[in-house]
Amino acid sequence: MNTLRTHALALAIGLAFSTGAIAESLTKAEHKAAKAQISSDYKVARKACDSLSGNTEDICVAEAQGTEKIARANLEAQRKPSDKADYNVRIARADAAYAVANERCDDRAGNAKDVCVEEAKAARTTAKADATAKMKMSVSNAAAGEASSDARMKAAEQNAETRKEAKEEKVDARYDVEQEKCDSLAGDAKDRCIDAAKIRAGK
Repeated sequence: MNTLRTHALALAIGLAFSTGAIAESLTKAEHKAAKAQISSDYKVARKACDSLSGNTEDICVAEAQGTEKIARANLEAQRKPSDKADYNVRIARADAAYAVANERCDDRAGNAKDVCVEEAKAARTTAKADATAKMKMSVSNAAAGEASSDARMKAAEQNAETRKEAKEEKVDARYDVEQEKCDSLAGDAKDRCIDAAKIRAGK
């Protein structure tokens, strides 16, 4: 059953990648039916978690909730395709993956758990930074598409700045993970670990 839930989450994530390619919107009736199906699927998945216990149940619930949120965001992207809708799907996907990964960290303890949590956060930060950058550049490119050469040059500069901001966010996230790994050490060993962490993270 756990494998089936994981596959369901993976399917929802896969659908999220394809929203940008969907050109046609849904009718009101199709949208209503799709929402009902998403709710029904969630109730079934959530009910299946009741037979579990402890952290296994928590993971199951997170998977069910994540799948539902991705499906709803994906549905809205189908109903009203836009850069913002695609962005919302990517954010839903990032949050869902984080929620599940964070719950899985509860199976660990001590520094191993702390590192696991930071890795989950870093993955979410990376995904959100990429989503934000993609949306900003898409909007910028669209605005400059029929504009003057000066406007297109300005858009290119804005895109470069957007990519820089995204990179900085991801570097900081990687550093937090590497730094957390050093917390199990002390003294000179910890100092050396942090220095190495900065290098690995690209700071």
